[in-house]
Amino acid sequence: MTIEIKVPVLPESVADASIATWHVKVGDKVERDQNLVDIETDKVVLEVVSPEEGVITEISDAEGDTVLGEQVIAKLEKGSGASAGKSQAAPTASQTTNSSSKGKSVEIKVPVLPESVADATIATWHVQPGEAVSRDQNLVDIETDKVVLEVVAPADGSLSEILAQEGDTVTAEQIIANFTEGAAGSAPSESTKAEAEPEASNDDNDALSPSVRRLLAEKGVDAANVKGSGKGGRITKEDVEKHLKSGGSAPASSAPKATQAPVVPAGERTEKRVPMTRLRKTIANRLLEAKNSTAMLTTFNEINMKPIMDLRKQYQESFEKRHGIRLGFMSFYVKAVTEALKRFPEVNASIDGDDIVYHNYFDISIAVSTPRGLVTPVLRDCDALGMAGIESGIKSLALKGRDGKLSMEEMQGGNFTITNGGVFGSLMSTPIINPPQSAILGMHKIQDRPMAVNGKVEILPMMYLAMSYDHRIIDGKESVGFLVTVKEMLEDPTRLLLDV
Repeated sequence: MTIEIKVPVLPESVADASIATWHVKVGDKVERDQNLVDIETDKVVLEVVSPEEGVITEISDAEGDTVLGEQVIAKLEKGSGASAGKSQAAPTASQTTNSSSKGKSVEIKVPVLPESVADATIATWHVQPGEAVSRDQNLVDIETDKVVLEVVAPADGSLSEILAQEGDTVTAEQIIANFTEGAAGSAPSESTKAEAEPEASNDDNDALSPSVRRLLAEKGVDAANVKGSGKGGRITKEDVEKHLKSGGSAPASSAPKATQAPVVPAGERTEKRVPMTRLRKTIANRLLEAKNSTAMLTTFNEINMKPIMDLRKQYQESFEKRHGIRLGFMSFYVKAVTEALKRFPEVNASIDGDDIVYHNYFDISIAVSTPRGLVTPVLRDCDALGMAGIESGIKSLALKGRDGKLSMEEMQGGNFTITNGGVFGSLMSTPIINPPQSAILGMHKIQDRPMAVNGKVEILPMMYLAMSYDHRIIDGKESVGFLVTVKEMLEDPTRLLLDV
């Protein structure tokens, strides 16, 4: 009995979807409820499972194909007796097109880009032609304005050709490399490399990828002193790191002294030009947009952090033992902000054209510093989270941000932003609003200061608060009231429990 495998009914407002990953191929035996394929929409990833035990006899849509709701994408022969020859296997990944004695050839394509992202940049190739790789090993990082996408190997094998170099601009589903399944191919010989392409000069910045130029600039290394091992003698990030580990000494060169880079005298004024990353360009544009399109003001206050510090000290050990995570300050900040947002709905609102949109949920963006720049992933439904849930959520977002693993869903939305410049030593700042949000709260360095308490001077751990807000929607009364509420909640954490 043949059973049709169909795309599920798609969510409302979603017109089509893409085949993300086939977990089976033609001829595979499958169990009932086994995941067959992941289908990706603009909003969610849908899993299609096997309705019965049987054998996959046909796959009609390959990875990367666009499909519609309830479209037939495969066929299953019910029972265990069905057979299907490997020669009938449908291509997977953006795959395939021809076979040879060296193995099946597979096209490596740029993934479907997130909505509103027109193109992307090849950031880093992690493998070179001829290098053996394992299935699901990361081949290349592709950088968009918002996230870094990883493209992994569809099977064991090797790259046979790289078609888009680091720094190149690419579009969705563009072929960027060719891959050979099976045994690793042989890397091109040195003589072949020389014939194919003249050796790149390390002094020529155009021969360096953006990631290498950034690393050289950050470390203050002269490209002329680094020996390149890449194609045509190009310098790779690994070459720079190896050079730094070896003490930064310049490699011996067989070239005449006349062609070497001149020695720069001590005290010589130099400069380096490094291109902006796509994320940095986006940050710059959004910050200018916020300054130019909002009536932004900032109001300040200060907090005595001693009550929270005493509370952490008293319960830190038992909290960590029970929940498996340390109790930090951010969970208190998020809790206090959530309660203040409930009392001042204007701060939790946004402007859409001539309308004010009041949000009845509490999604808070947390500013996270990453190697690529500042990002603001969203911690959702904060009103439903306990202190441990908040700490765990923030830690997860911070780790993903550091490793470049944040998804588009985690970056989108958010009604209010918290940024903590205090971790870098900032005593006071005026944070910039994160559009289309209407306000942002800046936390700062906790510093001991003499304060007047009941007519006496006491040394207390104090912290400045700064709240920037859009005066088009939030008046001074609401902004000051919001900040005072946050202050009261943090100076007397019992209020968080009693909701007073």
